[in-house]
Amino acid sequence: MHTALRHRSRLLRYANRLTAGDPHRAEDIVQETLLRAWLTAADLDGHDEERLIAWLYRVAHNLSVDARRRDRAVPVGVLGDDMLRRPEGYGDLADAVVDRHVLQRALARLSPEHREVLVHVHLRDRTRAEAARAIGVPQGTVKSRNHYALQAMRREMPAA
Repeated sequence: MHTALRHRSRLLRYANRLTAGDPHRAEDIVQETLLRAWLTAADLDGHDEERLIAWLYRVAHNLSVDARRRDRAVPVGVLGDDMLRRPEGYGDLADAVVDRHVLQRALARLSPEHREVLVHVHLRDRTRAEAARAIGVPQGTVKSRNHYALQAMRREMPAA
């Protein structure tokens, strides 16, 4: 088994490539591979170094394929046919991406204070009083910042 551990760093680099750079998934694959090597150590002892390495890489590859299949799988009966169709009025994915990009650019142009108020009032659905307490400013300041932030957003996003 200690022979397999010597190849851990190489195996981790290989697993990183298999998982498109996901370090957590790669680490899981390496740990599972080494566990399987440990469990079958008696069978692997007679093999030369090159066969051991090939075996480790094959196990890692198979674990990666299994993980991808598991991630894509949807159990039968979990989603009804009505859940697989888009609801009426649901826009195109490309439109949603463009809308998100426009919104992010508009938010980035706001001052941090205006952005903060929008987050508290509109995303966290807080009242003016709750937002004022969270931010540490008077309620009137929250009202004013919200007004001017929305005004600036409307200028940045004329189609909205």
